[in-house]
Amino acid sequence: MKRRCFITLSAGGCAASAIGCSSSVATLPSPTPNSSAASVTLTLSAAASVQAALAEIQTAYAQTAPHVTLTYNLGSSGSLAQQIHQGAPTDIFLSASPRWMDDLEAQGQIWTDSRRDLLQNALVLIVPSGQAAIASFTDLQEDAIRKVAMGEPESVPAGKYAKESLTALGLFDGLQPKLVYGKDVRQVLAYVETGHVEAGLVYATDAQRSDQVNVIATAPPNSHTPITYPVAIVKDSPHPEAAREFIQFLNSAPATAIFKRHGFSVAA
Repeated sequence: MKRRCFITLSAGGCAASAIGCSSSVATLPSPTPNSSAASVTLTLSAAASVQAALAEIQTAYAQTAPHVTLTYNLGSSGSLAQQIHQGAPTDIFLSASPRWMDDLEAQGQIWTDSRRDLLQNALVLIVPSGQAAIASFTDLQEDAIRKVAMGEPESVPAGKYAKESLTALGLFDGLQPKLVYGKDVRQVLAYVETGHVEAGLVYATDAQRSDQVNVIATAPPNSHTPITYPVAIVKDSPHPEAAREFIQFLNSAPATAIFKRHGFSVAA
């Protein structure tokens, strides 16, 4: 059973396989006048890598919508998409990969016109602080390097990007005996922080938050597909208007400043 992480934040506080099916464009219903004044609880299923930024955004959003309570369900995007597919109550999905949003859109489980690319990230190679045995990606091949952590490629977007990058660099096949897979990018970071592995591949935003790791190299952008975070409203949401207002806030200047402070770049 996959572990689900829930963080409930009031406005006064801080904060599978692909589903192959086609559908027509899903359009949100027209807003109901004055509906935004009612107290609502929104459940946001979001990639674990956005956790810190979302906590800070909740504090900022309290100034705009004190009537909204957010419940964050954090984890790997693949697991979250599967939960939504199986009917888990969710208002908004923020994925670390377009792949899982594409699956839900094909299944007709999101409002298509609410979808937008929100953020972008980078993939970096990290080592525990003080580790001097690795200076580049190619050093991962050395016999002294016994374990390298990355996300599970089939369910963790960071793992998918890591596999793409290592493959493009001609390293993936040779490194397979050394690879240790994490259930999400935060677990990969923890493996490196605690010294259980000699190196790991995580998002630049996660590496930025830790003083227990050093960034050795950034994966060449052309070695993997763009790391893009799409967001959309889930079709079964009982509060589509409140969800739409929150997504609009995620694209506002205050939210953008928070995302940038946490190392994200804003998607064009």
